[in-house]
Amino acid sequence: MDTTNGKLERKLRMALVGGGQGAFIGRVHVTAAILDNRAELVAGALSSDPEKAKASAPSYDISSARAYGSFQELIDGELKLSADKRVDFITIATPNHTHYPIAKAALEAGFNVICDKPMTFDLEQAEELAKLVEKSGAVFALTHNYTGYPLVRHVRQMIRDGELGEIQAFRSNYLQGWLRSRLEKEGQKQASWRTDPSKSGAAGGFGDIGTHAYNLARYMTGLLPSQISCQLRTFEEGRQLDDYGHAIIRFENGALGTVTASQISHGHENDLFIDIDGTKGSLSWRQEDPNQLLYRRNGHPHALYTRDPNAPFLNDSGKAACRLPSGHPEAFFEAFANVYRSAYDSIIARATGEKFETRDTIYPNVYDGVDGMHFIQQSVASSQENGTWLPLKHSATRR
Repeated sequence: MDTTNGKLERKLRMALVGGGQGAFIGRVHVTAAILDNRAELVAGALSSDPEKAKASAPSYDISSARAYGSFQELIDGELKLSADKRVDFITIATPNHTHYPIAKAALEAGFNVICDKPMTFDLEQAEELAKLVEKSGAVFALTHNYTGYPLVRHVRQMIRDGELGEIQAFRSNYLQGWLRSRLEKEGQKQASWRTDPSKSGAAGGFGDIGTHAYNLARYMTGLLPSQISCQLRTFEEGRQLDDYGHAIIRFENGALGTVTASQISHGHENDLFIDIDGTKGSLSWRQEDPNQLLYRRNGHPHALYTRDPNAPFLNDSGKAACRLPSGHPEAFFEAFANVYRSAYDSIIARATGEKFETRDTIYPNVYDGVDGMHFIQQSVASSQENGTWLPLKHSATRR
């Protein structure tokens, strides 16, 4: 046994699917997963090409015995090991169209899952995945990593505590410029699959980064969506999926929100930023400068919050997401690691037989994944009907 008095006295064991030679996000996942020394990478199926998968293993220090040629081989191989050897969770860092079959197989085998976004290829798969998670009792976390920033979590708690009053509006934007030209025609790996509808799904930029902007607003404000009107465009001639889009969202309390996503805006890199308007104040936060938050109230000086775990103005949720004192920047890796760290608490609770929250979690979960896929589906459908208003609330939507 590796548990004592309900505590797990070892590191969690991780398997990675994807992340082989030429990949980007797989390495980020691993860096985040092991940052707090609570997990170790011990197995992987690092590519859909078996030879490439095994050739990539040494760079991750994965032994040849646990360098598998496919995700199914990984699952079958791990199940043959004793419970004190096999992995605790499987991370999925592959193109969108492969998420569902990998997650389905992992959940049916009893493994916990941490999955890249968007969660699935389409809404039907997302709904099926939610049922599988509920049936399996496994932990499922979705790496909308921007939810892990300390000041994002601080704002979430501020709004829950009523400090901004009623939330009436937000503007959430994610601007990039890297697809201003047809990189997919040059064989650039990331551009190729993201602009291919058979791999990316029904949306391009709106599915890739628009979902981040939407999820961030939903996570911070807790607003419940009602209807959406969307306009998507493909400005690079010959591209199959959207590279620019703008949506207006009505919420159940009467609030209005806008989501804008662009991958053709010159000079913008990963420019995710949000403004939130409440009856008592307004907030602005920018991902490229994540350690500062601007708080405005009429008749008062503008307040600049900084990521300072020792300051009395930072609430417990914000402080809990910090690792360093103020003035030492914390950013992308640390935010990503906060999603993993929060999910680990649930994974350990499951392993030790304790109850854990499955819906109202600090980390994005399978229901957020369904919400995101519903957002993509309705955005595309609304745009195809010239921006007509369509329902947006889904039964899986959480506060």
